[in-house]
Amino acid sequence: MRRVAITGTGLIAPGGNTVKEFFDALILGRSQVRKISGAHFERLVAPIAATVSFDAADYFPAPKLRMLDRVSQFALAAARQALSTARLEPAMISGARCGVFLGTGMGGAQTTDDGYHTVYAQQSDRVKPFTVLMAMNNAPAAWIASEFALTGPCLTYSTACSSSAVAIGEAARRIACGDLDVMLAGGAEAPLTFGTLKAWEALHTIAKVDAVDVSASCKPFSRDRSGMVLGEGAAVIMLEEWGHAISRGATILAEFIGYGLATDNLHLTKPTVAGQAAAMRAALLQAQIQAQLPLGTIGYINAHGTGTLANDAVETAAIKEVFQGQAYKIPVSSTKSMHGHLLGAAGALEFIIALQTLQHHQIPPTMHLNQPDPVCDLNFVANIAQAVLPIEAVMSNSFAFGGTNVSLIARRTHR
Repeated sequence: MRRVAITGTGLIAPGGNTVKEFFDALILGRSQVRKISGAHFERLVAPIAATVSFDAADYFPAPKLRMLDRVSQFALAAARQALSTARLEPAMISGARCGVFLGTGMGGAQTTDDGYHTVYAQQSDRVKPFTVLMAMNNAPAAWIASEFALTGPCLTYSTACSSSAVAIGEAARRIACGDLDVMLAGGAEAPLTFGTLKAWEALHTIAKVDAVDVSASCKPFSRDRSGMVLGEGAAVIMLEEWGHAISRGATILAEFIGYGLATDNLHLTKPTVAGQAAAMRAALLQAQIQAQLPLGTIGYINAHGTGTLANDAVETAAIKEVFQGQAYKIPVSSTKSMHGHLLGAAGALEFIIALQTLQHHQIPPTMHLNQPDPVCDLNFVANIAQAVLPIEAVMSNSFAFGGTNVSLIARRTHR
């Protein structure tokens, strides 16, 4: 199996539209959760979300913008950043051995919402001519392939909250086995429409609005946690075959070494310790790392940490089952406390965060963890970022409705 290098990252996210800006905000503990407004939003029980500051007109000419749902706008902007940080010109990656794998859960949600409003609320047949092309889940990946003349595989994965983690893992696997040389991989999500938010409220998984501080509404691993807060954005990474990256003199940010995939099959929404532990063990096995190795092997875990009662307790137990006594020594944090849950884009965004800890030796905190839950008793880096010595490897967990559990592992560069 060939080695896989990570050479570029890009994102559009709550708190920053560059990786540096975004990570700096996390280290400072700045929550991006806010009250939101819009047509019909007054009907929401909890009108809160983590939004991005993004003017699409700064990125796209008007004729093109008319064909792009917000989710595709995010994806294209993040992909351009990934190429830029990898110092790759589009002409250098075009061709059949280069492709794009992207994850999304909701696809073009705003376009879908607008179309239904036109048809049902307005009783009109004048639906936008590009509605299907804007709303389809594979639109973000297709636009990236078109933008950069990629003729290799262009695939979209939709496994709810683990979609982009699957996309990254599968892209790395295709490079490792020799099928491809360069891949853009990640995810995009733009779910902050009234219809989508109302549907999530119906599941009773959305957090209650904090009466004192709205920005503190998402409280992963805290005893007073009440649910998740949705976010929006995109995150894309550049993966290259190791020799390909070395030959062009690329700066290698990290090495991708582990992808674990396992399925909970008992219930669509209830996680299990066994299913989450299986994903972590599979990633460790692929990475040829034993879970009981000394502290410093896995030096940080970016937890799925949604802020729901069920997930946080189960994930804590799963980490303890896999890492045993070492579990208490590994810093673990849920950055969803600040940037919200980006659903299909969450895995890619949080993997980039984990990569940043390898480079900057700082662990972003789990914010709003003021009431420790005895059941959630690991080092969750409560409320203040933690400086650490250089660490060897990081893990990022993404666990989804539908049961698709994914763990990704990267390590610092070794020539």
